[in-house]
Amino acid sequence: MNEEMNDGVILLVEDNPDDVTFTLRAFAKNNITNQVVIASDGAEALDLLLPPDGRPPLQPALVLLDMKLPKYDGLEVLQRLRAAPSTQALPVVVLTTSSEERDIVESYRLGANSYVRKPVIFTDFVRATNVLGMYWLLVNEPVPPRPGSHA
Repeated sequence: MNEEMNDGVILLVEDNPDDVTFTLRAFAKNNITNQVVIASDGAEALDLLLPPDGRPPLQPALVLLDMKLPKYDGLEVLQRLRAAPSTQALPVVVLTTSSEERDIVESYRLGANSYVRKPVIFTDFVRATNVLGMYWLLVNEPVPPRPGSHA
């Protein structure tokens, strides 16, 4: 990819440090230079996106959400994000090792924008990350910020 992608924050919700490293390396190989904020469990992700204490919420360009998370799993996080008006239109891509049909069906039912199974081979993961980055960060037209939001 010739163009650098650096508009907007990516929230990576991932509890496995090896998968975080893997993802960050794949972003670097694809010149995805966006700031990446890492939440290591579902509660941390919800605290960033729907802060209970009046702090301004993180407003990422994209959320990459794992399914198997401590505290709140990916489905619970997705359900809560879609229930809140401020995060209903937030692009959420489930990026997980799970290929369980019920996870896929439930993710889409709860409003995931995409479901991507993490390739285990790094070169395949780099290719998948490139496609995700190209689409969600360059091609996709995001919902414009609402007046008065913390964009």
